[in-house]
Amino acid sequence: MSKELSRHKIRQKAVQALFPLDVNQVLEKKDAINAVLELEYAEIVDKNQEHFVPAYLDFLVTGVCENKDELDEKIKNHLRKGWRIERLSKMDLIILRIGLFEMLYVEDVPNKVALNEAIELTKTFSDEQSRKFVNGILSAVNAEIEASL
Repeated sequence: MSKELSRHKIRQKAVQALFPLDVNQVLEKKDAINAVLELEYAEIVDKNQEHFVPAYLDFLVTGVCENKDELDEKIKNHLRKGWRIERLSKMDLIILRIGLFEMLYVEDVPNKVALNEAIELTKTFSDEQSRKFVNGILSAVNAEIEASL
């Protein structure tokens, strides 16, 4: 690819790749990622590297997929009484998973940055209620992490 994507743009692409992966169990990770990249960046993909995927995009999608159960358990632990994870919108759940993955597994992304980026993703892919919800869950996890240090 002749043009580098910012991490913010990569996070947006991760949301777009993870959404169909969460719904379609037979979809391959590489196919979901390639479809997302080709949708917007087909004209800047170097023909000699037609399957090029930014490393951080692959890392995020792979990490969220491999740690989905743990991430979902963390989300469940911070839901209000009576709420179930199945009640959450798929988009909010995917954004929460990405934010949590970065907070728990990515050392070069400060937790506050992961939290703020997740909120920005809700502005793009969801609504005001979702922004508040995602902020609440990730802020609670961040406080938990800071308390354990």
